[in-house]
Amino acid sequence: MINYDNKIFKPVNNTENGETLNETIFRYKQTGNILTAEYEGGKIISGHLIGLVDHDGNIEIRYHQVNKQGELMTGICSSKPVLLANGKIRLHETWQWTSGDKSKGQSVIEEQ
Repeated sequence: MINYDNKIFKPVNNTENGETLNETIFRYKQTGNILTAEYEGGKIISGHLIGLVDHDGNIEIRYHQVNKQGELMTGICSSKPVLLANGKIRLHETWQWTSGDKSKGQSVIEEQ
C-alpha cells in the first residue's frame, strides 16, 4: 500500500468545472488505510477530504470545501496513483460534484 502521510500535492490539470488550480495545496495525512487532507488556495478558501486507500494505493474520497464565492461545495472522487521516475506520486482523479450542478470532471495532482 502507498502511504500518503505528510505528502503535499498540487494540481497540474483540471477540467473547467473544477475549483482546484495550481495554487491549491493539499496536505495529506494517513493512518492505516484512512486518508485525510486539508486544502486551500486558488478558488478555495478551505477544504477537507476523507478517503480510504486500498492495497494498490487507489483512493475513494469524499470532500467538502468553501469557495471564494462563499458556497459550500461537496463531492466524491476516485484517485489512481502513478509512481513517477523521480519517486514522486501522480494521482489521476475522476470526480463528481454532489452539490451544485452535480457535473463530473477529471484532474491530475502531483506530489511536491
